[in-house]
Amino acid sequence: QVQLVESGGGLVQAGGSLRLSCAASGRILSRYLMGWFRQAPGKEREFVATINWSGDSTSYADSVKERFTISRDNAENTVYLQMNSLKPEDTADYYCAAKTGRYSSASYGSELSAMDYWGKGTLVTVSS
Repeated sequence: QVQLVESGGGLVQAGGSLRLSCAASGRILSRYLMGWFRQAPGKEREFVATINWSGDSTSYADSVKERFTISRDNAENTVYLQMNSLKPEDTADYYCAAKTGRYSSASYGSELSAMDYWGKGTLVTVSS
């Protein structure tokens, strides 16, 4: 079992940037496909981005393409989400998630039900 702890959330003005981190413990991170999901107030949790175990395959929601970048450092057991050009509609709780397996494609983790482990989330608020 892997434990996931998110950090890096906060308040930022529209157009600004934030970098979220997800620290994993309990298991070797390279055993997992990793993802970021978000849940805005009153809305369902949705897919943001995923990255395969080696980092050479990524997948993004259309709403964040060209603005967000997911990356990982397996040696540090950490996954990142660099968020640029933030918009008020990006305001949400952001969750890190892990799917067991060394999948070649990051697309295997784009469904919430596919993920095995979840962090507790970090809040991102973008003001207009």
